[in-house]
Amino acid sequence: MPPADTRFQELLKPRLNEEEIDSLPQLTDGLARTLIDRIDGARLFGHAYALLGNLTYGNFSPDDVLDFAHRHGLAGVCIHVLDGEERSLGRMSDDRLRQFADRARSLRLSTHLEISTTARADVEEAVRIAGILGVENIRVYSRFEGALSDVLTRIEEDLRWLAELADEYGLHFSFEQHEELRSTEIAGLLRRISHPRLHAMFDFGNMINACERPMDALSTLAPHILQAHLKGVHILPEGDGYGHRGVLQGSPDDDLPGARMLFELLMLGEDEPQVIALALEQENLYYAPAFRHAGEGEDPFIPYRDFSTTGIPAGWTKEELLAAEPGWADDQVKYVKGLLASLRDIAVSQLESNKSLEGAR
Repeated sequence: MPPADTRFQELLKPRLNEEEIDSLPQLTDGLARTLIDRIDGARLFGHAYALLGNLTYGNFSPDDVLDFAHRHGLAGVCIHVLDGEERSLGRMSDDRLRQFADRARSLRLSTHLEISTTARADVEEAVRIAGILGVENIRVYSRFEGALSDVLTRIEEDLRWLAELADEYGLHFSFEQHEELRSTEIAGLLRRISHPRLHAMFDFGNMINACERPMDALSTLAPHILQAHLKGVHILPEGDGYGHRGVLQGSPDDDLPGARMLFELLMLGEDEPQVIALALEQENLYYAPAFRHAGEGEDPFIPYRDFSTTGIPAGWTKEELLAAEPGWADDQVKYVKGLLASLRDIAVSQLESNKSLEGAR
């Protein structure tokens, strides 16, 4: 069997360029110990988007997302306030929200909320729901249209207001890089505001649509990342930009360096893990177009975008989609847990091999 360090490098190498491969760390005993500790404490979350077809076109509710997470032994759930249509958290009575919170606690699952806006009325409603549920973490992103400079000014105003809300209600807001903004732009905003309750949500694939490489985006946002969305993405060249289509994570069609990104996220934080939720957001068949372009200039126009959603794809019936989707979500859990187990086994092998060498001396 090859040495542990060789197996470590081979596991993390796929879909990296030469420079990124050269930057892979060596698996020292110290790194192996830290990696084992981080994997043992990794907080995998179920994500409602992995079951969005059933939440939108079927009869799933947020309770089914809890059941999914509990069945797979996950640490929590990320749920958009609109997921589940009339059954969604946003449509529940206060009593029903309390019942949901009680059920989550009985299953020992944390709940993180998500909304797709920074509009004040929507944020205030999410904060109200968070208070009833006992939730401390809310994901947001902006959907402004206009020149990039104007969009960033409006986002900064919203983020400063979110910081005030966060202090008032004991919340943490994670701003997601959501296809139209680059990681450099978001990191710049978060550095400028520099508030301990404002963070970044790192999505495995959204930087593609902003004309960024995955590892570059992760490196840029690294100091700010509190949560992450894990998924598989097939990259689609579109003119001088890139769109993407959601695919099964870890499949041959997945173009992302997912193993390396997961490793880097696990290692964030000096004395303790920085990332508190690794959300399994399988988005098979989702499509997003190129939003940013290589030749766009310094202050490009950012078009309005609606909420992300996945309709019933061409060639599929609703019944086929609803039947297939839970299996895709199950497959992602198996893939990510398997990847973590492989990394852990390699780290253990590294420590055991060196212990054997010391004993032979």
